[in-house]
Amino acid sequence: MCPPFDWMSAIQPMKQERNMQYLLMIYSNEAEYAKMDPAAGKKMSDEFEVFTKDIVQSGNFKAGDRLRPSSTATTVRVKDGKVLTTDGPFAETREQLGGYYLIEAKDLDQSIGIAAKIPSARIGSIEVRPIWPMNEY
Repeated sequence: MCPPFDWMSAIQPMKQERNMQYLLMIYSNEAEYAKMDPAAGKKMSDEFEVFTKDIVQSGNFKAGDRLRPSSTATTVRVKDGKVLTTDGPFAETREQLGGYYLIEAKDLDQSIGIAAKIPSARIGSIEVRPIWPMNEY
């Protein structure tokens, strides 16, 4: 008779080799972006298309989308059990969240390297934040 299979020992190396997921949040100034010359806007859009194809082909891409302007946002709060909504973003800031990519990378350094290639990093900022899987709480 064979000894029982040790599943935890078999899974452990897979856990250690698992890539982490990172959310790359793309911030820019919506007012400045709206003033962009149409040719420059088209160029940036084309650059985003190339960037997205590259991270899809590399296997890093998990999800991503552009967001509608912050003026279309609704902020939700719950106070004393009552749901309160406010039109617009949570706070007034110079830069607004305009989109995101969810990527998988071997470590923070690789995710920063990917974030640095996002075209709008030249005119705004990219916040890189590791995903905290629910099974790790």
